[in-house]
Formats: sequence, C-alpha cells, structure tokens
Amino acid sequence: MARVFNFSAGPAMMPLPVLEEIAKEVVDYRGCGMSVMEMSHRSKVYQQIIDEAEADLRDLMGIPDNYKVLFVQGGATLEFAMIPMNLMKNGVADYIVTGAWSKKAASEAKKYGKVNVIASSEDKNYSYIPDVSDLPIDDDADYVYICENETIHGTTYKELPNTKGKVLVADQSSMFLSKPVDVTKYGLIYGGVQKNVGPAGLAIVIIREDLIRDDLPAFVPTYCRFDTHANNGSMYNTPNCWAIYVCGKVFKYLKSLGGLEAMNEINKKKAAILYDYLDSSKLFKGTVEKEYRSLMNVPFVTGDADKDAAVVAATKAAGFDNLKGHRSVGGLRASIYNAMPIEGVQALVDFLKDYEAKNA
Repeated sequence: MARVFNFSAGPAMMPLPVLEEIAKEVVDYRGCGMSVMEMSHRSKVYQQIIDEAEADLRDLMGIPDNYKVLFVQGGATLEFAMIPMNLMKNGVADYIVTGAWSKKAASEAKKYGKVNVIASSEDKNYSYIPDVSDLPIDDDADYVYICENETIHGTTYKELPNTKGKVLVADQSSMFLSKPVDVTKYGLIYGGVQKNVGPAGLAIVIIREDLIRDDLPAFVPTYCRFDTHANNGSMYNTPNCWAIYVCGKVFKYLKSLGGLEAMNEINKKKAAILYDYLDSSKLFKGTVEKEYRSLMNVPFVTGDADKDAAVVAATKAAGFDNLKGHRSVGGLRASIYNAMPIEGVQALVDFLKDYEAKNA
C-alpha cells in the first residue's frame, strides 16, 4: 500500500526511515526477546533507551546542564494546568494570546491565580503577532507565557517578547525541533510530541532547575508536580515507554541529517514552495500576515466555505490527507512538519495549481 502525504496537524507524519527501523524492532528489541511495549521501565535495557533519548535531545537543542528534561504523560494540554500550578508563586501570570492554544492555556491558568492578558491578536482573528517589545509586565508576574507557534491559526513569533526580566514560558508543540533554539532565553519550554517528533500521549518539558519548587500548595496532585518528575528521572510511575522510545529514534534521525540548523533550512524551502504559490494564486489566499507566517502550519482559504469543502474533498480523492482546516476556523490547512518531504509539498502545490486552472 502506498503511503499518503499526511498534512495533519497531529498526530502527523513521521520519517519513513524511523518507521522502518521501528518496524524491525517491534517484536524483538535488539535481541532482548521482547518489544519495547512489553519490557519493564525499570529494566537496564529501557533505562538505556530513555538515557540515550535525553542525551540526544540535549545535544540537538544545546540544553544547558542547569535545565531538566522531563518526559510527562498527558500531552501539552496537561501543561496548561501544570505550569500555573507549579510556577505561580505570587499567584500572577502574564499571557500573550495569539491563537486558540494560548487562549486555552490562559483560560486554564485562571483556575490557579490571576491571569493578565497583556497582548492579543484576537482583534484580527489571530492573523498576526502583536508588538511584544514593550509590554505592560506585571511587577508580581511569576512568568510570561506564549504559544510560540499557533497550530490552528498558523502564526509564529519572529522575535521573543521583552519580558523585562520575568521568566519566559513557551509552548513550542508545533515547532519543536524544527529549528535551532537558544534554551537560555526561556525558563521553561514544552511541547506535545505528536506533531514533529513521535506518537501522541507525551509532552517533553525543558525547565530551568531553579523553577522546580518543593513548596507547592497541597492541592497540587503528586503527578502534576515538576519536582516529582525531576527527582525520579521521569519514572515516578510507568512513563509512556513507547513514545519515549520513538522520540529517541527521531532525535538520532535529526542528528543524522545535520541537526536543527539543517532541518530549519529544509523547512524554509518547503514553506517557500507553498507560500509562493498562495501569493500568486487567484483562487487561494493565505490567512496570516506575511511577517508572522509559520513554517509548520499553513492555513489558506478560497473565501467561500462551499468551495473550501470542495477543494478538501478533491485533495482527499487525489491521495492527500487531512487538509481540512480546524473546525473552529474552517478553510484549509497544510501542516508541513519535519517529516513532510519536499516532494509532498511540491505535489500538493502541483495539484492545487491544476485544480485552480480547471476551476478558475
């Protein structure tokens, strides 16, 4: 069976060489007589798997020694609550709302303290990133929160906000490992892995050690404490062993390509193919201001809901999958994460050009 080009926002495509390597090890991992899905997370074999995964991730991102890497179940959505539970020492946080996911994160944080929305792009349906050079940072704010790449609305930050000395927290779920990042500019980075890295059900949290508190309120569940995971090597309970194993494979694959610098160049080329077409098209139009366009998530529309639906149906019939825009915004969206090959983006553009010519 031929593999389709899957433009899903997540779970998303994975690199074929990684899938093929995993397939060879599904029944018997390196001669140990069992699958990774069967083995004890307390075994020496699995300890090596998680240790290698963390080491490779640290190497890829240049993570300093004073940051912990945590593998936490629950995906990014659980982090919407874990972050305010753990970081709201003064009970105040500043949020920049640039799309659906930062809005949801701010709403969740309100359950645990005072949330100030210090900037927003909701006035133009989240089609841009607001000016973040001189924000009204609250003196008592424990952190400033951003979703650095909004999956649904397709916007991304070109410059990080001036937090005026406050801790910066970033949801990088849909851009995680897509380009180099200076970890030292953040107090905490996290991402759900089902977009750029591995299977669903896992979030990777990179947190500066001084932010890991042991004086948390009693209401914080044991599992939702960052110190629980940090003090137990992400093995307080049985972790998502399979997802961590797969992520480890992807980390090694990215290193073999030349690391995040090389991946960023590939991603820029892919995005340019699609954006160049959209900018020249008379039928389709991108929905994001050019300066803030994501390299990962590309929403576009015809301007007519019925036409959008017809295009989605046509792409599906042609062997492209998951191009329907998020249910909250409609239109179309192509998510072109790390594992989407350039050939997939070019094939989509060729199809859209042909569709436009026949339906002008």
